[in-house]
Amino acid sequence: MAANKINIKNKRAFFDFEILEKYVAGIQLAGTEIKSIRMGKASLVDAYCFFLRNELWVKGMNISEYFYGTYNNHQPVRERKLLLQRKELYKLERKTKESGLTIVPLRLFINERGLAKIELALAKGKKQHDKRETLKQKDARREMDRVTKKY
Repeated sequence: MAANKINIKNKRAFFDFEILEKYVAGIQLAGTEIKSIRMGKASLVDAYCFFLRNELWVKGMNISEYFYGTYNNHQPVRERKLLLQRKELYKLERKTKESGLTIVPLRLFINERGLAKIELALAKGKKQHDKRETLKQKDARREMDRVTKKY
């Protein structure tokens, strides 16, 4: 089925943040947004999540306008409500307020039932030296893979 091919990742989140916990949430979309997502026209690069009146929202997520849409096309960058269980929302809100953690979207995908889902992470920001360490490990891993391919 073509639904499982859509997997839009936020590679920047893994570089900038240390991932602690992952959650999967539904996302409330307007009419033509799901069609754009199915075409792979979305970006999570500058996206982040915040709480407003005990509801979780994602801001900065870009879903391009649907090419075949008419005058009632959606706005590409707007705040979208995330759908989680009340218990998970309370847990996330408590952790972000207490310990200064943040919630970042990791990937946007379409599940087996054809619904758009977003994978969120409770994350802690990395310092500059942590980012350099991540790059060193990545280069070392790449070098080891290169050497093992030769032989």
